[in-house]
Amino acid sequence: MEFRIADTFTDSLARLNTEEQKAAKITALDLQLNPAHPSLQFHKLEKARDKQFWSVRVNSDVRLIVHRTVDSLLLCYVNHHDEAYRWAEKRKLETHPKTGAAQLVEIRETVQEIVVQKYIEANVPKPLRFAHIPDRELLGYGVPQAWLSEVKTADEDTILTVATHLPAEAAEAVLEIAVGGKPQLPVRLPAGANAFEHPDAQRRFRVMASAEELARALDFPWEKWTVFLHPAQRQLVERSYHGPARVMGSAGTGKTIVALHRAVFLARKNEDARVLLATFSDALANALRTKLRYLISNEPRLGERVEVHAMNSIGRRLYELSAGRPQIADSKVVQKFISEASRAVGSHKFPLTFLCTEWEQVVDARQVSSWEAYRDVPRLGRKTRLPEKQRAVLWSIFERVREDMKSRGLVTYPEIFMRLAVRIVETSRAPFDFAVIDEAQDVSIAQLQFLAAMGGSKADGLFFSGDLGQRIFQQPFS
Repeated sequence: MEFRIADTFTDSLARLNTEEQKAAKITALDLQLNPAHPSLQFHKLEKARDKQFWSVRVNSDVRLIVHRTVDSLLLCYVNHHDEAYRWAEKRKLETHPKTGAAQLVEIRETVQEIVVQKYIEANVPKPLRFAHIPDRELLGYGVPQAWLSEVKTADEDTILTVATHLPAEAAEAVLEIAVGGKPQLPVRLPAGANAFEHPDAQRRFRVMASAEELARALDFPWEKWTVFLHPAQRQLVERSYHGPARVMGSAGTGKTIVALHRAVFLARKNEDARVLLATFSDALANALRTKLRYLISNEPRLGERVEVHAMNSIGRRLYELSAGRPQIADSKVVQKFISEASRAVGSHKFPLTFLCTEWEQVVDARQVSSWEAYRDVPRLGRKTRLPEKQRAVLWSIFERVREDMKSRGLVTYPEIFMRLAVRIVETSRAPFDFAVIDEAQDVSIAQLQFLAAMGGSKADGLFFSGDLGQRIFQQPFS
């Protein structure tokens, strides 16, 4: 018997109190181990339209709602007795007639009339955004048959409310149409195919192959996407790439989930490989470590081969292993050196703030080490144009800063990463077999050189996930 769990179940489970959740989890595990056990009290829901909905007793008041067939059991919902029954009476599990995807569909007649509060009543009717779209096209996007009329009569005031009643793929499509977009048509399964195998069905229903997998899904429903990975995300996670790959997306599109799953996928696929999962800051790295533990809680050996670090932290650690503990020059020390060098050179009009940002964003960022390199270096994002004569004055300042730092044994993080990159190339030995970088928009030039040296020339060696629109810590560069 196939045992599945729906995302509606994990959502409803999270709304119960701690003791109720514990009891519901025990009942769910008992169902998977032996759904025919006499201690499990099934009750057929006579008022439900879908005659395969049953309730299962958790305690005196809490009930699980399951969809039960001869060869499958689907955990759908959990709540207190009356709320659980009402939920089941308003829904049915059906196969979409056009796409072939399994959907939990709200029964239209059970939904109260959709009304939008208006503070100012206008006599001019709002345009119907979907009236001109043929039924067959809306069905093609996954809109349930029963909701066609509601979608076609929706205006800008009601479409958001209507969308909350639709399956996810249909809601996304109608909202994209509402803002002038053209959604991509979902996959259509051939007749007779398993409706749960449809990519959109896999967004909301997941087969639980073992008690351990079910326990993990019930214990750690964080953002639920550690278990319910979107099909489009899964394709990115499990694809083979000939070289470095970059996945870009705006905020909230699940980039971090993709990066996390990618790191675990690479570790599973490549036995004995070491995988670096890196991000911008220590705080983000700590959050990733927590999520990684949830994701691989039943595979602890994987955790030994997937290391999670902030970029600067792993750079410093690797540098210590090869060259000893670095003496990092912080921004105040660097500013002091720049100020002293500026006074020593004299006869120029560059303010200290400009000198500091030129050092940080150009000279140090790119590890410029000679006059010829500084003369020709691109200065993307720097608003002040510099002719060669002015660059010569600036280099006389920065050359003094470099010498002062070298004489005191001080280094910066860009220098650390450049030295690591050179060492990897010279020794042909990389500390990691694969690297997955989250928040990749904030990777620096020197960090990118390090990563390129480590895995830039091998298949699947580098995987970046980020959003260039959120680049706030780095100057633009190719």
